[in-house]
Amino acid sequence: MQKIIILDFGSQTTQLIGRRVRELDTFCEIMPYNKYPEDDSDVIGVILSGSPYSVYDPEAFKVDLSRFVGRLPVLGICYGAQFISYSNGGNVEPAGSREYGRQNLTTINKENPLFKDFIDNSQVWMSHGDTITKLPNGAEVIASTETVDNAAYYIPAGTQVAGVPSAKGVWAVQFHPEVFHSLQGTQLLKNFVVDICGGNQDWSAASFVETTVAELKAELGNDKVILGLSGGVDSSVAAVLLNKAIGKNLTCIFVNNGLLRKNEFTDVMKDYECLGLNVIGVDASEKFYADLAGVREPEKKRKIIGRDFIEVFDAEAMKIEGAKWLAQGTIYPDRIESLNITGKVIKSHHNVGGLPEKMGLKLCEPLKWLFKDEVRRVGRSMGMPEHLITRHPFPGPGLAVRILGDITPEKVRILQDADDIYIRGLREYKTKLSGEEARRVLAAGVPADMKDGEIEVSLYDQIWQAGAILLSDVRSVGVMGDERTFENPVALRAVTSSDAMTADWAHLPYDFMAKVSNDIINKVKGVNRVCYDISSKPPATIEWE
Repeated sequence: MQKIIILDFGSQTTQLIGRRVRELDTFCEIMPYNKYPEDDSDVIGVILSGSPYSVYDPEAFKVDLSRFVGRLPVLGICYGAQFISYSNGGNVEPAGSREYGRQNLTTINKENPLFKDFIDNSQVWMSHGDTITKLPNGAEVIASTETVDNAAYYIPAGTQVAGVPSAKGVWAVQFHPEVFHSLQGTQLLKNFVVDICGGNQDWSAASFVETTVAELKAELGNDKVILGLSGGVDSSVAAVLLNKAIGKNLTCIFVNNGLLRKNEFTDVMKDYECLGLNVIGVDASEKFYADLAGVREPEKKRKIIGRDFIEVFDAEAMKIEGAKWLAQGTIYPDRIESLNITGKVIKSHHNVGGLPEKMGLKLCEPLKWLFKDEVRRVGRSMGMPEHLITRHPFPGPGLAVRILGDITPEKVRILQDADDIYIRGLREYKTKLSGEEARRVLAAGVPADMKDGEIEVSLYDQIWQAGAILLSDVRSVGVMGDERTFENPVALRAVTSSDAMTADWAHLPYDFMAKVSNDIINKVKGVNRVCYDISSKPPATIEWE
């Protein structure tokens, strides 16, 4: 299978490059800058990402370009462009002022295949403190902005790069085509991946299902597999995929930790039964409540929930005779985040590590190469219900990280009721979108019919994640009827994002906010005030704990 290799030099947007390439129906793999594969017989092109370093920094990441420029087309992005220049006779120097934000390409060589079908003054996004002041040997400028003369350059095939003749040519851009604000960024990547590298665009959800089911059948044979379900899209799609491959040899375990959303345990169990899955439901809420009693510190709460889950899951799994595999809904970003190239863990992920060593099972991760939007496309291709596929991400510890302070069944009840009103309201409230907003929603895979240039979709489908937070350590004075109240505030959170690495607060309509606030205060006993969180990530996180 054809693939593009993306060498990661530590940029925050490396994953976005991968997602954009996958959107072109082309498989790609993100690898640390120093882990270029020994066998690259299936590689059709290489992309070098950005980096937090300057190329002249003593600690800057460096790669031996000769390993691939002699055989494959290469595209350098930001730091990648500067590194290629710096390594081949060019100059990179600190810019007079930081080049950051929207700029327009004032000159474009449209004869160069990288800029095929570009419009004049195409908007791009810059984000760098250094700039290329002299091009590498044999290079020619192919795009400029008002302030960046060498915004893009091209080294023709046959020119010496890193001591070897470039086989297919080298392209480099100092802007970021992968980000939303580079309006023709996807076109540029398509020009590179499809036209220059010769990508067949044969990576699709349907082809993934067919190939993966065949691989699972061959790998698992008649072995029994255990899968821990969470109710989320990743584990649900993994379960349906495995069920296609091995049927009743798959046993799924769904643990109710008492911290799920309102009625979620019974609702999700019904969904799984309709999908034909072999599911064991375990209500362990009393154990979790007892072990969490009086615990206020967020990390300690997380550790108790993780430990209890393993104990409950382990006890149920031991009842399944002959199980040899543990399946997980690990997706590609989980693995990238957990194995950061600096050697520092960005965040501990609940799907990476843990159970297999303890239980002596081999690990099966059928979605390990997919991004979240691809997981959803795979689910749709297998005919899964839309409400399961579009379900927002939900934290592994559940509502425990949305209750500030200690956990009690009564606090969970209050938050479940408030959250249920909020989420149902988001699903029911429809708005009309057009232009770029409509294209963004449709690109995310949300099913909607366009009529007269507009689509109508729910608020729920327009945002990445939403939930209510109970400020249980805070009391707010209020008045209900003729009586003074002294009860809890609830904060509502809704964010827009493409990958949860960064997120912005969603600008929800005022009439919607007014109705939801009124409904929560009137219908949820224990709440007398509703607030809305307007913090972005960074500096805040999506969850409160």
